[in-house]
Amino acid sequence: MQQIYKINTDILEETQVFFSFYEKLSEKRQQKIDSYRIKKDKLLSLGAGILIDRGLKAFGLCEAEVRMEEGDYGKPYFPDYPEIHFNISHSEKAVIAVFADTEVGCDIEYMVSADLRLAERFFCMSEYEFIMKHRGQERKEAFYRIWTLKESFIKAIGSGLSLPMNEFCINIGHHIKVEQSYNNHEYGMRDWKDGEYHVALCWNK
Repeated sequence: MQQIYKINTDILEETQVFFSFYEKLSEKRQQKIDSYRIKKDKLLSLGAGILIDRGLKAFGLCEAEVRMEEGDYGKPYFPDYPEIHFNISHSEKAVIAVFADTEVGCDIEYMVSADLRLAERFFCMSEYEFIMKHRGQERKEAFYRIWTLKESFIKAIGSGLSLPMNEFCINIGHHIKVEQSYNNHEYGMRDWKDGEYHVALCWNK
């Protein structure tokens, strides 16, 4: 079971709105927001804090009172609530968060142009061929399908950059599957287009 939350940072642009949310968050989150010099990054970090708070409310908790740490590769978790799994992703003006009862990863990307050189160099051959069989706008969307699904898997397992992109493959057919030898777990995946963004989820079954 996954619960997904999303926010567009445009609604946080006004100073009064910004601080009305900022003041409700933990000192650690406030410090993280303050550490960014660029306004866009401040808004994204605030958006992440808001969504974490929203997700925790379903468990009768709030972000300001729950300790959050990061694993060896940067994946956040709640050490005092190991049964609550979550993940955060942001791109451009959008932030998403997913809460689940099992290991989970998410990714959102603003679709600009498809980086085919990156795909050719770092993706599996079958993934690159899947992208190249499309043309125009469909090719760009195919690239972001693969990209977000791969990112969501990496975030689900919490491996960071320690797992090369071409050591596991996304197979998009009637169902989406990940072919991997990182562990012996089975993963569920889904993805969708959200306006100019593409979103993907991956969870441990």
